[in-house]
Amino acid sequence: MPEFLMNIKGDKAIWGVVAILALFSFLPVYSASSNLVYVVGNGTTMGHLLKHGMLLILGFGIIYGIHRIPTHFFKGLSIIALPIVLVLLAYTLAQGTTIDGANASRWIRLPLVGITFQTSNLAAVVLLVYIARYLSKIKDKTITFKESILPLWLPVFAVVVLILPANFSTAAILFMMILILCFLGGYPLKYLFGIIGVGLLMLTIFILLAKAYPDLFPNRVDTWMNRVESFWDPADTESDYQIEKAKIAIASGGIVGNGAGKSVMKNFLPQSSSDFIYAIIIEEYGLVGGFLLMFFYLLLLFRIVVVANANESVFGKLLVVGVGLPIVFQAFINMAVAVELFPVTGQTLPLISSGGTSIWTTCLAIGIVLSASRKFEKRDIDKIETDEMNPLEVLSGQL
Repeated sequence: MPEFLMNIKGDKAIWGVVAILALFSFLPVYSASSNLVYVVGNGTTMGHLLKHGMLLILGFGIIYGIHRIPTHFFKGLSIIALPIVLVLLAYTLAQGTTIDGANASRWIRLPLVGITFQTSNLAAVVLLVYIARYLSKIKDKTITFKESILPLWLPVFAVVVLILPANFSTAAILFMMILILCFLGGYPLKYLFGIIGVGLLMLTIFILLAKAYPDLFPNRVDTWMNRVESFWDPADTESDYQIEKAKIAIASGGIVGNGAGKSVMKNFLPQSSSDFIYAIIIEEYGLVGGFLLMFFYLLLLFRIVVVANANESVFGKLLVVGVGLPIVFQAFINMAVAVELFPVTGQTLPLISSGGTSIWTTCLAIGIVLSASRKFEKRDIDKIETDEMNPLEVLSGQL
């Protein structure tokens, strides 16, 4: 065990935050899974807890394996992985899986193991790594919009268009993260405004086509519009059921909560162990627990910024921001939905909610961030150990 711990490298604060969030997740997942057992009639609470534990163990295995890979290797890996995820997205959209009677065209079922996998989450990480590679490549060049269409925007719109029909929220968040990353990477702002216009135009065309031919994308556009309309409509409607139950859970939690496992609304709130787990956390641990959880995500964001700033390569900086920022962004969207500051999106709470794909892709992104943090950590250690090191030797070693 000590030898294993010696092989753990990278930013220790990120390791600590991730471990704390993962360990804490067992409590709300075990509590909220009673909804699946006694209301839905799916499995046992211990079974769901063991499944969550196995998913986290595999997730930490992903973190450990990925963080051992040198950062510059991700440049080539993104080029190899991008066409693979495009094929997976196309297959996922075409096969139109139905799970438990619901349209689940955002998932595929892995053969043999029988586990469902959401390909859009993996595609998002791969695409952001690819964009970081491209932006670092053109950093010191004067780029025109025409030159960037094929290498940059064609893959972007291909991925977003394949995600959009089945998962609008993920497509929208990914597109926003891409714009932020391009802005931070120095891509001309005037071109970004043009891309935003093209994106809005394509979204409008898609909605019109979906309305004109409803059989192409059954229920998806209507679902989005109902969620947005319900969010802006001050009157309570039937579609507000989840939000109303979430608000009752939050209100009943008070300052310190009702105690671990003592949530009442978990039996009435759909998706209480995934999309709305934050409401259950506040009901059981109060505002203190809710703000403490928020603090750990902010701490994770702070360490991501520190790692990005300390990285010596442009690719490393953009890579950390590209894959790290969406984790925190998704967390705050999930929290905002629970307190009705945002329409229902279906986004899970990273490292807390149950669900294999969300855990695995989050761990993949964290592993990449930790890989990028290894170089500057080693540099600092070397600097402490010797004061007589020649700067030219250090530079040559880094190269």
